[in-house]
Amino acid sequence: MNFSGFLRLSTPRFSRSLATVTHTPRLAPQRHDWTRQEIQKIYDSPLLDLVFRASSIHRQNHDPSKIQLCTLMNIKTGGCSEDCSYCSQSSRYSTPTKASRLLDIEPVIEAARKAKENGSTRFCMGAAWRDLAGRKRGFERILQMVREVRGMGMEVCTTLGMLSPEQAKQLKEAGLTAYNHNLDTSREFYPQVCYMLCFGVITTRSYDERLGTISAVRDAGISVCSGGILGLGESDADRIGLIQEVANMPEHPESFPVNALVPIPGTPLEGNERVAHHTLLRTIATARIVLPGTIIRLAAGRNTLSESEQAMCFMAGANAVFTGEQMLTTPCSPWDEDKAMMGRWGLEGMQSFEQASVARKEGAALGPQTTRTVSESEAESS
Repeated sequence: MNFSGFLRLSTPRFSRSLATVTHTPRLAPQRHDWTRQEIQKIYDSPLLDLVFRASSIHRQNHDPSKIQLCTLMNIKTGGCSEDCSYCSQSSRYSTPTKASRLLDIEPVIEAARKAKENGSTRFCMGAAWRDLAGRKRGFERILQMVREVRGMGMEVCTTLGMLSPEQAKQLKEAGLTAYNHNLDTSREFYPQVCYMLCFGVITTRSYDERLGTISAVRDAGISVCSGGILGLGESDADRIGLIQEVANMPEHPESFPVNALVPIPGTPLEGNERVAHHTLLRTIATARIVLPGTIIRLAAGRNTLSESEQAMCFMAGANAVFTGEQMLTTPCSPWDEDKAMMGRWGLEGMQSFEQASVARKEGAALGPQTTRTVSESEAESS
């Protein structure tokens, strides 16, 4: 019997285009009742199975070819009264970081222009303060920075310490897109991060104070950026506790930064070892599964990863990076290197306000067409 005709008919014909078909992501509903046991089971699953599951969920909720490019600028360095044991900007430690005044507006705007020219669509500004108390003139200057960067068509993020509801409202009115306020770690391990360990004095900022700032930001209609740092000496249980904390907020954060500690001489954690890549990968993959619509930001410490290690992080659900000349006090991967890497892996940068949750909060400021597109995407996912 001649089977050639049968084989021709029954053999499926595959083409390269099947692997590159684009589709509108269907946003999964948010859960806010995660237990630690549920998250632990995900975190402890075999690593390749975990990455595969996270990658599948990522592709259902995001365009897997898109990476958000963000540039971070330190607009006020050092001299901070806080005692966070990982931070070289604390005035309590003797580190290479020297205190400086709040920058003038023009150099900040020039840096934002350069970032935009190099493909960044979000510009983040950080000031080493505990809060804005007694800084009225400085805050007015920052509000003007926000207005001018937003006027360039970029997303704008700030991290300025604790905020009051009124300060959050003013930032929103100035055009702020997102506010970063990390929880750092689990509630249980947090005191060991922000205590003066040798003396055991009270922490300079409580966990609930951090949550209070996040609530003020969210209530003002600003997108929340809140994540943590790996390598502080925490356990797997603490990483799981951090993910549970943000997952059970009233809204999932718009972005979840995953930082790998960069030990800095002079800080209490200067002798900590680099976090293992498989730990970083497990954390990213677990966060992607539990926070399906959130942007997972591969943040500090990325420059210590090989290209293949970064690719695994993207496969596991990371879809944002900091790029440029410098982070706050640690090195950053340069634009040219990142663009070359992304080209090799078939990745491209997101546009400003491409994330549905961000566009929704921007509302009328983005125009009716964007609002309509976001509404249609959300209707499909319901």
